[in-house]
Amino acid sequence: MILLGTGTSVGVPMIGCGCAVCRSDNPKNRHTRCSVIVGLPQGNLLIDTSPDLRSQLLREDIGLVHAVAYTHEHADHLFGLDDLRLMQFYLGAALPLFCEPNVEKRIRRTFDYAFHEQTSTHVGAAPKLRFKTIGTEPFQVLGTRVIPIRLLHGPRFQVLGFRIGNVAYCTDTSQIPTESWPQLTGLDVLILDALRHRPHPTHFSLSEAVEVAGRVGARHTYFTHVSHDLEYEQTNAELPEGMELAYDGLRIVLNGRATAQAERCQ
Repeated sequence: MILLGTGTSVGVPMIGCGCAVCRSDNPKNRHTRCSVIVGLPQGNLLIDTSPDLRSQLLREDIGLVHAVAYTHEHADHLFGLDDLRLMQFYLGAALPLFCEPNVEKRIRRTFDYAFHEQTSTHVGAAPKLRFKTIGTEPFQVLGTRVIPIRLLHGPRFQVLGFRIGNVAYCTDTSQIPTESWPQLTGLDVLILDALRHRPHPTHFSLSEAVEVAGRVGARHTYFTHVSHDLEYEQTNAELPEGMELAYDGLRIVLNGRATAQAERCQ
């Protein structure tokens, strides 16, 4: 697993900001928008299509995406989808998208040119996509069982986290429903939303995330979707043992498997 992006919706550095974190020369203080890629037995599963996706895949030398799973429909997790137009040539088929119905609806509206019935001017003018509807039941993708985890992103908006083996990815959340806690037991790694120090209506603050991580009890926790409020070295020095900020390019071994395959179409 590679954390392609670990930043909040505006990224870090933030446009127009002159704070010490935004001007830091520490690469671990530079956070693009959230996406994750996971190397599975039958290919690479991408979680969310960040607006920074093209640069993320090039940076990590990842040339093939075999399937995508979506946590939710917000722009910072969705709007890089067009960067995957090339996959139809490499895969020889439409790219499978695993998502809830509301996410499919948003994709069909936002990328309506991919679903027009009229004949395209040329092959590759639009992404070729195939929807796979998911909910909270486990599903199979690329030879692996994935467990969706229902999360709340604010008081009224529902999103999904994903558990693959003993690693759980839970971004963009401010509350874990009672029924979801059993899906977080026995983790080796938890990747959890922690936006900033101050409370936020739709994200865990750092102190809230630390409390949740303590209750989950994973061997190691990484905090993602971070803002410029959290300086990497200073924040890590204050965190409990076994917890730290995530950073772009962080690699996590998944049940003994290597990280995402750096495949390219020759």
